[in-house]
Formats: sequence, C-alpha cells, structure tokens
Amino acid sequence: MDNPSISGMNNQSSPSSSQSNPPSKSQEPTTPSSLNYYHPSPSRTIYSDRFIPCRSASNFALFDISPPPPPPPSDASRGEDNSSSSAAYTALLRTALFGSDLGFVVPPGTPDKKSFSVNTSPASHNIFRFKSETRQSLHSLSPLGFDDHSPGVSHSPVKAPRKVPRSPYKVLDAPALQDDFYLNLVDWSSHNVLAVGLGNCVYLWNACSSKVTKLCDLGIDDSVCSVGWAQRGTSLAVGTSNGKVQIWDASRCKRVRTMEGHRLRVGALAWSSSMLSSGSRDKSILQRDPRAQQDFVCGLKWSYDNRELASGGNDNRLFVWNQHSTQPVLKYCEHTAAVKAIAWSPHLHGLLASGGGTADRCIRFWNTTTNSHLSCMDTGSQVCNLVWSKNVNELVSTHGYSQNQIIVWRYPTMSKQLATLTGHTYRVLYLAISPDGQTIVTGAGDETLRFWNVFPSPKSQNTESEIGASSFGRTHIR
Repeated sequence: MDNPSISGMNNQSSPSSSQSNPPSKSQEPTTPSSLNYYHPSPSRTIYSDRFIPCRSASNFALFDISPPPPPPPSDASRGEDNSSSSAAYTALLRTALFGSDLGFVVPPGTPDKKSFSVNTSPASHNIFRFKSETRQSLHSLSPLGFDDHSPGVSHSPVKAPRKVPRSPYKVLDAPALQDDFYLNLVDWSSHNVLAVGLGNCVYLWNACSSKVTKLCDLGIDDSVCSVGWAQRGTSLAVGTSNGKVQIWDASRCKRVRTMEGHRLRVGALAWSSSMLSSGSRDKSILQRDPRAQQDFVCGLKWSYDNRELASGGNDNRLFVWNQHSTQPVLKYCEHTAAVKAIAWSPHLHGLLASGGGTADRCIRFWNTTTNSHLSCMDTGSQVCNLVWSKNVNELVSTHGYSQNQIIVWRYPTMSKQLATLTGHTYRVLYLAISPDGQTIVTGAGDETLRFWNVFPSPKSQNTESEIGASSFGRTHIR
C-alpha cells in the first residue's frame, strides 16, 4: 500500500519519476522528515529499552489468578522438553522458598512474634494473611529447607544435648527427718504415693494431689527406721527401732500385721513380689511372707528378675544371695567402708552397683553372672544411695560428707558427670524414684525433701512427668 506522505515528497522532487518508476521496497528514504513516518515490517525484530515479561514463566497460581490459555499445538510441542525438565526444579524451589504450605516462616529469635505468609487456598480471596509463628529447627533455615516433606531431600538432624535442671522444682519441709546413715525413711510407691518416716510417725504424700495423710504413730517409746512399699498394691512395711516390722494397708490406714524376729532396729526393707526381706542392726536378714504364719530366714536389694538378693553392711562386705540359699553365694570385700548404696541394673542381667561410706567413697560395678569386678569410680565423698534409671542407661548417686551432692552418671563411661545437683545442707541419706522413672526425691537431715526432674521419659525426651508439671513451691509435709 502506498504511503501518501512519502509519495508526495517524491512527487515534489521529481514528478515524472514517480509515475514511471514507483519506489521499490528495498529502497529506504534518506531525508530526516521521512524517518518520522517510517514503519518497519512486522517480520523484523525490534530492540528497545522497554521490558515486557514472558507470561509463560509467571506463577499465576501464587496469587489465585487464572493462567493464560495453553499455547497452540505447534508451540506446546516446541516447549515440551523445557517444561518437563524444569517441573521438578520448580516444585523443589517453591517448597524451599515458601515451605510446604507456601508460607514464609520467621526464623527463631526474630522480635516480631507473627510470621508473614501467603495464602493460596482457592476458597480464600485474601491474598495475604498472618499465622502464628511455628517452631522450626536450624536445618529449616537452609536454602533447601530440609523439610521432611520436601521431595528428594534427606537430612540427618543433630541431636541437641539434654539439659538437666540445676534446681529442684519442689521442696517439702520434713521436720524430724533423721540424719542417720543406716536408716531408709523415704520410698515411692507404684501408685505415686510417697511414704516418709518422721520421728515416730509415718506420713503419706500423694504426688498427684499433694495431699498429706498421717498413716501411723508408733508412740514415744518407738521410732520409724525404714519404710518400703510392696511392688504392687498399697501394702507398706515399716521397720521400727524395737526390731519389729509392721505391715500397713495404706488405702485404709490400717495395720495388717506385726512381725518380730529382730533384736535391734530394722533399718532396711526390700519386697520381692509377696516376699518381704528385712535387715537389722543385729546383723541378720529375715525373709518372710506376710501371708503365712511362719517366718523364713534367707537372705536385701532384689534384682529385677527376683532371682538375686544383694545385701551390704557395716562390715564393709557385699553379699549376693539366691532364693534357695541360706548362705551367700557371692561375697565381695573390696569396699573399705560400710556398704549401704546398692542398685541392680534394669538394662543388663547380673549388673550390680554398690557404694561405700566415708572411708571408701567409691562406686563399684559387679557382674554377678561371671562373678567379676568390672570397674571402680572414686566419687570423693560418702556414697549414701544409688538408683538406676529405668528409661535410659544412667544412674543417680547421693552423697554425704563432705559435699552433700547428687550426681547423675552415664553408664558405662562414668568419666563424665551429666549433672551435679546441690541444695541440701546435710548428708543426702534418702533417695526414691517416681513410678514413671523421671523424677527422684531426696531427703536429708536438713529436714527437707527435694524433688528433681532428672531422667527423660521412655517415649519422649522432653515430656514432663505428671508431677513434674506442677509449679515450684515450698510446702509442709505435715
């Protein structure tokens, strides 16, 4: 199609040539005025300073906008290879940048307590919304996110070291709690009830309700020397200074039976199913069935399979008995002071731990299956009690002179203490563990009972025990 302006300008310069020789398409005007009216051919590429984005690479689903219609079959076949090769990368990049729910998560420690996110739900017309901050690990802050739901991404998270609280979460005043190395005045039942001997009385503290009940009063001429719960039920054995053992039904606060046989005070008690073993200052161990009329002498700290009984005394010896022997089957004489602390491992059959008094200060480990001495650890102070965790391969020791501390150990290394807990001003002579295996209670001559969250739960490392969730407080047990 002819351009009138261009034709007019050519007519002015040479009227005859415009009629005989029309301008060809290969010729271009050279005058300045002709450049203002020049229109190039549509088939030529135009370069300019204006940027027009490619809509085929835009993510319209991010803002709930309908995507453009698909390209013609010829264009689709041409871009098929490119789209298939970038599909996996696009999905992975979207998950890494926006998360599995296309949200932006504020890293931990950001002052703003709300995190900014994008809502791409088709049912919602609000493009932006706020959601509560979620707690994420440090691995989620990497460019790839390390999300468990990210396709094709695997990771190995670093396990954070467990922290043991350095302070007790509860303290109970326990007036008249004796400062005597040879007494055992605290025990925790499978029903979460703590029994404490204070002077000539026994008190029960319910860990669930914090209710205190006075179980018995032995009178002015007698005193409580030991308490021990049966493994099942509500039966409580009470050893007295007169050499008697009383059996009480704690649910009814009623005495069921009184057993004699010892000449001096009964300072140690241990149950094995329905059998009760008692140790006295008269150097004898009596094993009896409270259901029977006859008393049987045999032999004190029962193993978890109820096959072996370990006993220690102030003769610095550690004996191991079985169910059918009237004489000890194993004798260990390595301790150089009284052996009060005894604990059987619930994780390995035949593994026995024992602790010595002030002149010994050592925790020793024995294999009663092979009759061998495994190792020895000098703690630096009198070992009063030992208890093994049922949930992890760790144990707790309580100590007297001169540091009065509580130590958490990891077995079998024993070279590094997990925690050292302090707070008692007298020897930590009493120790019991809760039925869930997470909490311990310690007692001392400073007339306090202190509760500590020491061991993790068997299911979760961070789950609090039932009484561990209660707030710290100081209350009276009577």
